[in-house]
Amino acid sequence: MTRRDTGPGARPTRRYCGRVNAVPVAEIVRNGFVEGHHYGSVVALAADGTVAWSVGDADVPVLPRSCNKPVQALGMVRVGLDLPPELLAVACASHSGEPFHIEAVRRILADAGLTEADLQTPPDYPLDDTARETVIREGGGREPVLMNCSGKHAAMLAACVANGWPTDTYRDPEHPLQQAVAATFAELTGEPIAVTAVDGCGAPLFSASLVGLAAAFRRMALGISASGAADADAARVATAIRTHPAYVSGTTRDELALLTAIPGAIGKAGAEGCYAVALADGRAFALKTDDGAARVRPVLMAEALRRSGVLDEPGVDAEAVRRTGVVELLGGGRPVGEIRAVFG
Repeated sequence: MTRRDTGPGARPTRRYCGRVNAVPVAEIVRNGFVEGHHYGSVVALAADGTVAWSVGDADVPVLPRSCNKPVQALGMVRVGLDLPPELLAVACASHSGEPFHIEAVRRILADAGLTEADLQTPPDYPLDDTARETVIREGGGREPVLMNCSGKHAAMLAACVANGWPTDTYRDPEHPLQQAVAATFAELTGEPIAVTAVDGCGAPLFSASLVGLAAAFRRMALGISASGAADADAARVATAIRTHPAYVSGTTRDELALLTAIPGAIGKAGAEGCYAVALADGRAFALKTDDGAARVRPVLMAEALRRSGVLDEPGVDAEAVRRTGVVELLGGGRPVGEIRAVFG
């Protein structure tokens, strides 16, 4: 739906993706009283790629934010980006800015003959509290390399160097790198890109439905292309995430706990309440909350996995998965409630 205001003082044109069917997916419960709700949409794909179940509206375009990063990394690998697994994992990351993350980003740049001055990420502090406090205590400030998307940007620069493409315009949607990444994104999601926006880091951000996002993660987890043929590049990205999950997020993050608890899983969280996870057998899940609240994102994914029977399967650390979905509400410093999924 598009709203157009005209005349003096008119508002700029706004585009809506049509998310009119988002439903309550979580309750905010304090002392037994439901004081509010989170609204959103969730989809689960069966191992064969069909929709097993969904709540809300999973077929309209959304901006999956950093959930797109593994697919973007695949696009880079397809045009010649050649990184060892831990560096490819940080290329997929919204990293916490811990020392090993920053060292990995610097390795990508150095191996491509580049420096931190080539990064076009906005200067920022690390996401991780301890890492941020260390930077401040040592007299440091915001830097592009500390920003959580610096791994993706370093990989984009390295892919440009590998192809002899300009590095100063690598964020431009018309740049050959971004055109190649967009083509991979559309192929893997199985959908045309309805909206190209600008992500928080300044790089292009492509839209997809939750069904399309889950399909892309499913294909990477299985190491296949959209046609179903074996895809060594997709398998390579999935292997990097599986073998180095801490590089994709951080040592204290709920995403790491989830991927560690489910053998063979890959996943990526994103801003505005986005999350995508795929299992080794091809089942996949994607979700988004309308209010973008980060706190409810792991609650919903843990419930989606429980509803699909994943927690009952051999090898899965069910208690660890459940813990990722526990968000307590405090009163006077003590737990007095919780955020509870309601779509199960």
